[in-house]
Amino acid sequence: MELSDQIAQYLVSGLSTGAIYALIGLGFAIIYNSTEIINFAQGELVMLGGMFALFFINFLHLPLPLAVLSAVASTTAAGVLFERLTIRPLKAATPLSLIIITIGGSILIRGIAMLVWGKDTHAIPAFSGTEPILIGTATILPQHLWIFALTLLAIAMNKLFFNYTITGKAMRACAVNKRAAGLVGIDVRKMVLYSFAISASLGSLAGIIVAPLTMTSYDVGIMLGLKGFCAAIIGGLSAGAGTVLGGLLLGVLESLGAGLISSGYKDAIAFIILLLILFIRPQGLFGKAETERV
Repeated sequence: MELSDQIAQYLVSGLSTGAIYALIGLGFAIIYNSTEIINFAQGELVMLGGMFALFFINFLHLPLPLAVLSAVASTTAAGVLFERLTIRPLKAATPLSLIIITIGGSILIRGIAMLVWGKDTHAIPAFSGTEPILIGTATILPQHLWIFALTLLAIAMNKLFFNYTITGKAMRACAVNKRAAGLVGIDVRKMVLYSFAISASLGSLAGIIVAPLTMTSYDVGIMLGLKGFCAAIIGGLSAGAGTVLGGLLLGVLESLGAGLISSGYKDAIAFIILLLILFIRPQGLFGKAETERV
């Protein structure tokens, strides 16, 4: 295979992986904009999406579409429960203490998943077969097309919700200034709860659609969560196009690095990029520098 053909293949694979990172990164950004904390349990919600789908398919024998919807609903409920039990009871906690709580919550969720589903790696059936499709000089699996389609759908619905619904606009107001939003009658605590629900649903969708390609287990959320966080940082923690572009960029660079240099550096590339961004441009490649409000 010629170098140009290899690069085309790496680009296709990288964009598919980047779409997953973008979904996870959007979850981080939505919660950050509502609460000013980084929810490091987001990766475990991604894992729960795949594991719940496995449960509904293999144990309850539900049809795939119904199993996917049930898995998203179950993970969303888990995200709501997580907010109710860990974030809401704390009245005047600092962002740092809340971040530490989310780390503890992620460890707890991972431990429960290990006890329920065991340490084995599990496979979820592909949505529409495994016969490769030729696109130019690159081949792509049907599951990659599902990843692109469902990611685009989720991003479009996310944009419509935040721009054209009363609740979405209220959540955006809370992201700008929670105190001012509360003064005009917006229930800030309810908006925070909604942010956890939306974040959990996006994370669970990412975990479900990637599971047929990479399989799933109780500990897959750690690395996926960290890479989603990296995508959010690249995008300036914006719950919009910046994080999506950050995820796609990360996926492409990771794929090119693994293919052209060494697969051993696949995971390291994300963290090298993260460190460079934090040192050189802390507001992210696609974020605006913050100005102090007086």
